Amino acid sequence: MYVENKAEGLDGEGRGRTYHYRGRRLAKTKSGYKFNCVDQETGEEFWVSGPHRDGADKLYGGLVAIDEDARVEYWRSVRQQPALVALTEYRAGASTRTSGTTRRNERRARGRARAR
Repeated sequence: MYVENKAEGLDGEGRGRTYHYRGRRLAKTKSGYKFNCVDQETGEEFWVSGPHRDGADKLYGGLVAIDEDARVEYWRSVRQQPALVALTEYRAGASTRTSGTTRRNERRARGRARAR
């Protein structure tokens, strides 16, 4: 999350987002290619995304594990599928942020192949 102090007026001191997850401090970055956060201690790159109702949480799709402490809320509130609350993982489609780009790149590759 982004936090900005408004006690002194409209333009207050602000801090960018830092996520705390499993003992890591992941700092938000705008300069990454296929990542949007960096572990402040190790420099490892991470993709952090809010959960999506359609389940397209993973950047390029694939198996998604759900943390036990968030499982019930995830299936009930985010996905609005309480019947699936027992599931601890699912296969996700590509993130909506990349699916259009991926399809465009696939069309370009097919077009280049036909041109040869």
